[in-house]
Amino acid sequence: MRDLPEEFARALGEYERHLVSERDLTSHTVRAYLGDVSEMLAHAAALGLSSLDELDVRTLRSWLANQQVRGKARTTMARRATAVRVFTAWVLRTGRAHSDPGAQLGSPKAHRPLPLALDVAEARALLDAAAASADDGSPVGLRDAAILELLYATGIRVGELCGLDVDEVDRARRVVRVFGKGRKERTVPYGVPADAALGRWLDRGRPALVVPGAGAALFVGARGRRIDQRAVRAMVHRRLGDVPGAPDLGPHGLRHTAATHLLEGGADLRTVQELLGHASLATTQIYTHVTAERLRKAYQLAHPRA
Repeated sequence: MRDLPEEFARALGEYERHLVSERDLTSHTVRAYLGDVSEMLAHAAALGLSSLDELDVRTLRSWLANQQVRGKARTTMARRATAVRVFTAWVLRTGRAHSDPGAQLGSPKAHRPLPLALDVAEARALLDAAAASADDGSPVGLRDAAILELLYATGIRVGELCGLDVDEVDRARRVVRVFGKGRKERTVPYGVPADAALGRWLDRGRPALVVPGAGAALFVGARGRRIDQRAVRAMVHRRLGDVPGAPDLGPHGLRHTAATHLLEGGADLRTVQELLGHASLATTQIYTHVTAERLRKAYQLAHPRA
């Protein structure tokens, strides 16, 4: 933490405890929130402010303008404005100030590029190649095939996958119990191919790799402990590199792919929202643009008067 006036520093420390203990956010999210709020408070201190009650919307706007001058992307500025609004709302709610200047703070509309996704043939090629490489029974091959099948079948986040325990997979019902952002629990179904890959991993792969320190972790790394997100990301990139013509996606790209294919297959938006664990339907709606773009391209290729 940078040097801040005493009241700012104290509030920042208390806010960190709130994010960790009350909102139960991940360490990555907490760091991002604190970094954004800390920058704003440092900007306010540089303007001569030392009290939370002195914060006003002009100060917040000048901070955002400073971000723009420094060349920050619109998406970054939008995220930081949101972080500050959440902070100032907490400051008012907990009686640390008498007003909420963040409520008047707008933010740049982020240009949301369409997320990249595999088409059905590319997804099939990825999973078929992973299954073929696991035919020799190697534990790592069996694990990779199970991870790829589960990511594509469920659309869960990579952090959610890495946090799974064995008893959170109900193979009789073919569902997985997932703890998402804010430790919100949801149940996500998966299909027969993913279940078969999971069965091979649990029967032959995991017992060959797991060590006592792994606990109940569903997926473990080469050293036998719970697998981490970096290892899963590296594996997905590597496996996709073997699929001709496929975009270079990470695990989040497989999440986009699952959502896109669900909608293209006829699933309604609310169902996809619940499966993905989105708090807002607006987050899920970007996938309607993906499918609409694919329809437009197909139309232009197929219709004689397109």
